[in-house]
Amino acid sequence: MTNNISASCSIPLPDEQQPGLAYIHVERLSKRFSDKPDSLGLRDLSFELEEGNITAIIGESGSGKTTLLRLIYGLLKPDTGMVYFKGRKIPNPEDKLIPGHESMRLVSQHFDDLNTYANVWDNVASRLSNTNLQEKQEKTEIALSSLNILRLARQRVADLSGGERQRVAIARALVTGPEVLLMDEPFNQVDASFRDHLQRDIRKIVDEIGLTVIMVSHDPAEVLAMANALLVLKDGQLMASGSPKRLYNDPPNGYTARLLAKSNVLVAEEMAALLPEVTIEGKEMIIHPEWIQIIESENEAMFTIQAILFKGFYEEIVLSRNTLELRCINHFPNRYQVGQRVMIEIVDYKVFT
Repeated sequence: MTNNISASCSIPLPDEQQPGLAYIHVERLSKRFSDKPDSLGLRDLSFELEEGNITAIIGESGSGKTTLLRLIYGLLKPDTGMVYFKGRKIPNPEDKLIPGHESMRLVSQHFDDLNTYANVWDNVASRLSNTNLQEKQEKTEIALSSLNILRLARQRVADLSGGERQRVAIARALVTGPEVLLMDEPFNQVDASFRDHLQRDIRKIVDEIGLTVIMVSHDPAEVLAMANALLVLKDGQLMASGSPKRLYNDPPNGYTARLLAKSNVLVAEEMAALLPEVTIEGKEMIIHPEWIQIIESENEAMFTIQAILFKGFYEEIVLSRNTLELRCINHFPNRYQVGQRVMIEIVDYKVFT
């Protein structure tokens, strides 16, 4: 992925193709929500997305994730910058009567375009014309089968669960054969027990037909195993981009580390107190919880266990010493108790200057 892309010298016409651009190319994109000086929005975003990948846009609430998704689709007009699809500028509401790119489909988190009183089959089939009824039948059946909801074909959408409605909304978007599927919080109304199944189905569709997916998620844990690439936003700025594995293991800043790994973020004074024997020059240090190991000991340099949070097959332990608080992972539940004093070993850390 490429950042800091230089702006073009001239503004091209909407249908003028620009050679040498990535599948989706975002260049110096900005969008403000009001004219107030402190108004947040998207600020000077530049990145590229590859065809056939799943890209997740993540960040805290208000970071601009949904706004970016809508700009890519062409529902909003940017204040500055361009979004290109296959070398052509994506038209915005000022460029076309009905906004939204014809090669893309957007699935909102509230399933706004579903007819809740119609059945599943009709909701999906209604996106296709009646010029070829056999083809309409075949495409609808394929779309429902790919999302494992063919068995629900004759049920009303109003009678379905949130997870089932989400599958209907995705099938409805896919039945017309888009090249890009945009999804806003696709797992927001899906029970945790069914989330993995839906993620696998989407992954399978991407692998089989080469679909490109861009999704917004407020929970990075939802997309770490699913996405090929991440865009990390904070207050409308692009903080990081890259593969989930690279950004998790080698985050470029503390914000990304906190978001992906719930990492411990220490300032200079806390670094010196934690590792007094090591000379560290930097403004900030991150230590993932799994980079801390507890050692049972009774000597002077101790931490106190303040809380033990049950997580199933592991525990999250909150440690404190004076004003310093750390979180670590314990893979041996019931070994420690609240109030117990222990030593710790830092097996890895990363410092930002």
